[in-house]
Amino acid sequence: MERSSGILMHISSLPGKYGIGTFGKQAFAFVDFLKNGGQKYWQILPLGQTGYGDSPYQCFSAFAGNPYFIDFELLEKDGLIEKKDYDTLDYGSKEDAVDYSKLFINKNKVLRIAYNNSKGKYNKEIKEFKSKNDLWLKDYALYMAVKKHFNLVSWYNWDDDIRLRENQAIERYEVLLKDEIDYWIFIQYLFFKQWQALKDYANENGIRIIGDIPIYVAEDSADIWSNPKYFNVDKDMKPITVSGCPPDTFSSTGQLWGNPIYDWEALEKEEYNWWIDRVRESLKLYDVVRIDHFRGFEAYWEVPYGDKTAENGKWTKGPGIKLFKVIKEKLGDVKIIAEDLGFMTEEVIKLRDDTGFPGMKILQFAFGGENSEDLPHNYPVNCVAYTGTHDNDTICGWYNSTGGKDEIEKAKKYLNLTYEEGIARGLIRGVWGSTAYLAITTMQDLLGLGKAARMNFPSTLGGNWIWRVREKDINDKLAKEIYDLTKLYNRC
Repeated sequence: MERSSGILMHISSLPGKYGIGTFGKQAFAFVDFLKNGGQKYWQILPLGQTGYGDSPYQCFSAFAGNPYFIDFELLEKDGLIEKKDYDTLDYGSKEDAVDYSKLFINKNKVLRIAYNNSKGKYNKEIKEFKSKNDLWLKDYALYMAVKKHFNLVSWYNWDDDIRLRENQAIERYEVLLKDEIDYWIFIQYLFFKQWQALKDYANENGIRIIGDIPIYVAEDSADIWSNPKYFNVDKDMKPITVSGCPPDTFSSTGQLWGNPIYDWEALEKEEYNWWIDRVRESLKLYDVVRIDHFRGFEAYWEVPYGDKTAENGKWTKGPGIKLFKVIKEKLGDVKIIAEDLGFMTEEVIKLRDDTGFPGMKILQFAFGGENSEDLPHNYPVNCVAYTGTHDNDTICGWYNSTGGKDEIEKAKKYLNLTYEEGIARGLIRGVWGSTAYLAITTMQDLLGLGKAARMNFPSTLGGNWIWRVREKDINDKLAKEIYDLTKLYNRC
């Protein structure tokens, strides 16, 4: 395996003038930064269209892209909008944070203008796009159009005829909402056109993209509405059980995620085709796929629908190696990283090893016990070593507030940290110098930022997914620093 390294930063965190990171010039500049820094990977979070709560792990579709990432300047270059259409709108007052409420109002205004100006111009391209994405696009566009028709409420609260997908209702809404349906198809065309151009540029410059597949889909999603037979729902399409994590030392009531659970028996009868499609489509977007909550394929914690906590859940066996054998049979040797964090058992470890997928090691977790598997001297070569992830505090936040005194002292001793080097650089050196074939740090840790730059506080709503890097912080000096460290540990 080739020794290499990369940086974890979501598209939303890129700098720029219009409220959120996009597929525009700042994304291309970040690719240049990665190349100049000797990096070979850019890891991002799921690219799906976020809903209430703004989490990229709770999207309206497992296949559709997030319209927020469409770049206005590229649309202007294509003649779809003029600068006056977007330049004076309010997308938020903070350079380093996303204001989703303002973005929701004003980004969508501009995209509507682009759509209206596009009519009659892209007929051939849209027809081809629809044909290539027939698997999911038609259901998604109808879902979004009907959702707008019912003032954005969850599909569970739509009129029964369309909620239950009666044929006459679908035909009626396809006629009634044709323009709105065409709008959502066009928006997805723009998303994939701009993303493909960015990915091509990254690949041409030796940068591979690591993307993320959440194990579950959102309750309010086109996936469940259009394919209820693949989920554990009753005849009224209401979930019977939902996802979560059991109580542990971090939470006495567990974590209640609330995503509907798969009907794995139904999926197996169809040779896991829905999952095969999902992985195949993801591999069009990314060079490597990280599957979130991998342990859920061996056994998952399911909680009765309607419970307020995860305490009354139970462990239920997942598809195990059967799913991954079918993936290999149908898709070949796909590049997958197993997010094997959390409650691990011998069975989960065996499943990961049987697949051959690399697991994850988090250096920030390494200093709380004796001879932790997250200590670099215990790493197998076939793993991806991280300083931390989007769900962790930053290194400096951990050092200053969330890490225990004994942990901090052990980290200092183990890594031989010096005041001049600093805690963040020391932990980056720790994973870069490890035997892991791939080392990743977050952009926040590379910049040595504190708790305020944390991306996500799991099981909380509000204030997450908002961090953005400032343009001035992505510079040649920083690229030279990370290049020198990368060269030193033979990861260039």
